[in-house]
Amino acid sequence: MTPVLRKILYAEDDPDIQELTLLALESLGGFTVTCCNSGEQVVRLAQEVRPDLVLMDVMMPTVDGPTALQFLRDTQGCETIPVIFMTAKVMENEVQLFKDMGALDVIRKPYDPMTLCSDISEIWQRWCSER
Repeated sequence: MTPVLRKILYAEDDPDIQELTLLALESLGGFTVTCCNSGEQVVRLAQEVRPDLVLMDVMMPTVDGPTALQFLRDTQGCETIPVIFMTAKVMENEVQLFKDMGALDVIRKPYDPMTLCSDISEIWQRWCSER
């Protein structure tokens, strides 16, 4: 049986993108979302919130997404939390690099807010079936 995706920890440093994404995730997807704006906060909040999934921007100040992913993998209790990256600057070889680092997939910006939740759900379903 596929686990239900309910709680998402979302990290984005651009306030406009964060607001739009939060609206899409909560209103259209029905997800419970905890927002933050840095990779440092991702690691701290992941331990507190215990999300089903982390959705985060690749490029953030101080601690970027890939570094935050590595910190999660090295943090007891957070090692297996699935992560999806979002980024505007991505080429196909970078997508594979992020997957090799442990990300489930990469959602390219700009994304369609109307399909974001279904895109995330599709990635989630694929990950669950591969486990």
